Parts: sequence; structure tokens; C-alpha cells
Amino acid sequence: MSDALFSEDELPNTPYQVLARKYRPRTFADLIGQEAMVKTLTNAFARGRIAHAFMMTGVRGVGKTTTARLLARAFNYEADGVDSPSMDLATPGRHCAEIIDGRHMDVLEMDAASRTKVEDMRELLDGVRYAPVSARYKVYIIDEVHMLSDKAFNALLKTLEEPPPHAKFIFATTEIRKVPITILSRCQRFDLKRVTPDQLVSHLSKICTTEGITVDADGLALIARAAEGSVRDALSLLDQALVQGEGQAAVSLDEVRQMLGLADRGRTLDILEHVMAGRVAEALQTFADLYVDGADPQTVMRDLLDHTHAMGLVKMLGRDAVQAGADEKDRLAELGAVLGAGLLSRMWQMLLKAYDEVRLSPDAKSAVEMVLIRLAHAVDLPGPEEALKLLQAGATPPAPRGPSTPPPSGGGGGGASVAMPSAAPQGQTTPAVTCFLDVVDLISQKRDIRLRHDVETYVRLAAFRPGHMEFALAEGGPSDLPQRLSQRLQEWTGETWLISTVAEGGETLAEERARQKATTEAQVRAHPALKPVFATFPEAKILSVYTTPTSADGHSIDDEETDR
Repeated sequence: MSDALFSEDELPNTPYQVLARKYRPRTFADLIGQEAMVKTLTNAFARGRIAHAFMMTGVRGVGKTTTARLLARAFNYEADGVDSPSMDLATPGRHCAEIIDGRHMDVLEMDAASRTKVEDMRELLDGVRYAPVSARYKVYIIDEVHMLSDKAFNALLKTLEEPPPHAKFIFATTEIRKVPITILSRCQRFDLKRVTPDQLVSHLSKICTTEGITVDADGLALIARAAEGSVRDALSLLDQALVQGEGQAAVSLDEVRQMLGLADRGRTLDILEHVMAGRVAEALQTFADLYVDGADPQTVMRDLLDHTHAMGLVKMLGRDAVQAGADEKDRLAELGAVLGAGLLSRMWQMLLKAYDEVRLSPDAKSAVEMVLIRLAHAVDLPGPEEALKLLQAGATPPAPRGPSTPPPSGGGGGGASVAMPSAAPQGQTTPAVTCFLDVVDLISQKRDIRLRHDVETYVRLAAFRPGHMEFALAEGGPSDLPQRLSQRLQEWTGETWLISTVAEGGETLAEERARQKATTEAQVRAHPALKPVFATFPEAKILSVYTTPTSADGHSIDDEETDR
């Protein structure tokens, strides 16, 4: 896409134009995300191999009709020193203005959605045999061509079989499967792609700069995601967002979210974390708060589906596989790290079925609540293969856990000590917690992803013994962490835990891992066998390091197996 954006000054004496019209591409370079099509057309024009009929297909708002009009200009391009079809439309030609305004005698546009009858098609084609009035070609643009009747298609077919040399046909459709194969076989087909969220965000950002209005970057990403690959939809949503700010104030993420009627994705992630940890009461309360704030139950379910899908992508392809803010990516990575692929797959299937239940339910709120209860009780159940193995072994599959005790009100603060009364849950085996790493392992086993992230990232341990812990809170750490950690440990172990914050402590687990990783990478880069590689490719990155297992005498197990 070119950097040129057309300002309102280029359209004099016109009232306010919506962004979708104001920033409609004026050259092929302005088309977003359609580089393959532009390259094919450029080569065809350069070699004089221009087809007589073109079929543009794709989802709404990707530029089908816009491309058709650009092609009409390209066919009839005339300028000083240029008297042949040209894809270079940077300098307007003699016919360009009239074609853009839709008033050129030789460029005829027809909306097949409103003119479907054979009589309409015959009326349009009656003039095909006559030469153009002033341009090089007569161009027929038929939008939503799939809406034509069978008889209208038959009337069009004869002309497409033997077109006059001065006629060009350009068709646009969102339903390519409804176009008869006899028509498709006589057209050069171009499938216009959905525009990626990154491309849309870049485009919207340029427009905001041109308009002199600031929109939060995450808000632009939200608009791009809601547009689902449609440039026109994205510009329409941006047009709506630009009036949200008061005066010249920036448009915030919350304003964009409220405009779109979306739930807070951070809070829907909270719901998912509570469900994964079996905290039914907290999951239901978070959803109830969202509902009171105006969140649509279907949107909440859609967010849960999106989060589950994103977790799968992050787990398999890494953080950059999803479009999300840094904090959301961190949380998705933390969740995905402790959930197996089988569980993610089952969650997806359950949520997919539940989405229809919520959509069809007379009481959508109650339907979502039942879905959350079902998910929380099903998350600890074994998969089909695991259950079969347990039954074959004569064991009883574990029953789903009951709801957890909701957290007490009140907050914790730095320098405070928090102790929860001892009350071991009936029938619960008390896990042994003898060191700080046991605490981290226990949090992982209970799938409390947010607590695990906070403990690993912000706890600088100063002292530890069973039932007592002292740590300094790293910068940015949540002030209620001591209270939450004390409460969870009491729930899980049945013991009283006194947790205090102090001024200084050691490294956090995250810092320790980062230091160890940096040390290992430095050793790898300094290895005599790899030094020349990194000298030749200084931008090369180390994705992972594997340690070869050794036997008791210090020899590599792999080497021993190779020697055999």
C-alpha cells in the first residue's frame, strides 16, 4: 500500500464524507493486502495480454467494486504521452474524473441485486455492439453478479462467448459459488483476500494521523479485529470511534469497547482462569459484574471461545501467533502452559456447543452461568482415553471437585502480615509444602494461572518455613498478593499461613530464569563450533537449548548408543 492518503481538500465543494468514501483507493498502489492481484494485472497490462472479462470475489469491504472502477480507468487511460492501457494511475488521465464520479458514457455500472431480470440484462447488452463514444473501451461493471436470474445469466453468456473487441466486463460477487460455471470459465478470476489485522491497524493509524485525532493503539486493534478483514467495515467503525472523544481528546480503549458493545477481554480471561482453577463462585461473580456493566452474554461466550483458540495457537506457535496486547499475550501463554492440548480441544468443543445454547436460550444470562458451572466441574475429568485406561485398570475415575470458597472482602498492602484461620477441607489430602518451590508447584497443580504469574514475577523471597513466608514485592507487583497467596495456601493445605512483606529480598523466579537463560545463550555463542556461525549471521537467534543426557561415567548417552 502506498503512503498517499487523499485529504478532504482534494474533493472541493463537498459536504462531510464518511471515511470509507473519503479514503477509497485512487490507484492500485492504494489497495491494501491485494499485492498478488496487482502484480498479475501489472504483468498482463505490460505484455498486452488483457482479458475481456474479470471476476472479482471476496468478502464484503475488501475492494471488489473499487478494483473494478480502477480497472475501468486503467483500460481507458489517456494522458500526455500515454495512449494505451496503463496500471499507473498516479497522474489522473483524461477520463479518470468522469469514471470516478460515475458519469462516463462508456463505463456502465449495474447493481444485479436490484436488476435481476433477463429484460434488464438485454437492455444493458443492447449497446455492446456499438463502439464507445469517447473512450478506448466500453466497460460493463456488474456488482453482486450472483443475484442475476438463470435467464439473465444465459443472456450474458452469449456476449461473453463472442465479445466485441471494444468491450470489457468486470463482475463482483461475495457468493462465487452461486455464479454458473459457464460464466466463471469465461472470466479471469481474482480472489481478493481478507485484510490482516496488522495491515488494518497500520491503515487506520495513518488515517487518524491525517484526521488529527488520536485513538488508543489497543482500540485500533479492537476495531481491526471487529472488522473481520473488511477495510470498509474498519473505516466505518473508525468513523464512529472518532466522535467518541470529547473535543480533541484521544479516544480510549474503553470508549472503543463500549462503542462496539464488547465485554472487557481482561475480565473474560479472569472468568476462564477461575473456571480452570475450579473456582465456580468467582467465575459466576465476575460474569455477573460484566452483565451488570452491560456485557452481552453471547459476546462473553464469543470471548471465551476466542481465548481458548488463542491459547491453542500460543501453545503451538508462540506468542506472536495471536493479535493481542502484551498483557493478554502473557496471560494466554501462562494459561496455555499448564493446559494440555487434549483439554483445550475438549474446552473448545464444549464452548462451541454452549455458544449455540446461549444464542437460542430464552434467558441468555442463566445459560452462560450453567455453562461456567459445567466447564468448572468438567475441567478435572480425564479425557476419554485416560478414563478408559483407568476403567481397564479397575480404578475409579476422579470425581469433579466442588466449588471453592469465595474470597473474603478486603485488601492486603505492602508491609502487612496476612494469616488465614486453619480449616482443612473435609476429605482433602493435605499436600506437603516444605519449600518455596513446593508453593509454586502447588499453585501450578491447582491451575491458578494469575497467582502463579504474580508469584513468579513479583515475589523476591527473603525467608521461608512451612506456614510462614517473607518476601519483598517487586516493582509493579499487586498489593493484594500476600492476601491472595495466604488465602489459597490455606484452602489447599488446611494450614494457617502467615505471609509478610519486607523491604528487600532475593531474585524473583522470572529474573532467575532470565539470568540462567542469558548465561546459557552466552555459553552457546562462545562455543568454538558455533562461534563462526554467529559471526557470519549476527542476527541469528537461539530459540532453545537442549542438554544431552549423560551416563554415570560422564559420557553422552547419545554417543554410547551411536557407538553401538
